[in-house]
Amino acid sequence: MGTVAGVSGRFGAWIARDGPDEVFALSSEIVAAQGDTAVARVEVVYGEPPERTYRDLWVITLSDDGRCRAFEEWPFFPGQARAASRR
Repeated sequence: MGTVAGVSGRFGAWIARDGPDEVFALSSEIVAAQGDTAVARVEVVYGEPPERTYRDLWVITLSDDGRCRAFEEWPFFPGQARAASRR
C-alpha cells in the first residue's frame, strides 16, 4: 500500500479496502481516559445485510494541539479467522 500520511490519508487507505462504495457502519465509545490518552471500543460491521463484524480497542494519545500523537489498534474478529479473506 505504501506510506500514508495524515488523518485523511490513513482513514482513506483503511476504508478503501474494497472500494469507496463499500457499505459499513462504525460505532465507538470511550471506555477509559486519563491525561492525554484514551481507550475506545470500536465496532465495524461490513455489508448490508451484515457480512463481517470486527471489534477493536483503540489506544489514542493526543498531542498538545489535539492531534493524534500515537495510535494502537487491538483487533478482535469474533467467530472469524484472524485475517479478512480477500474477495
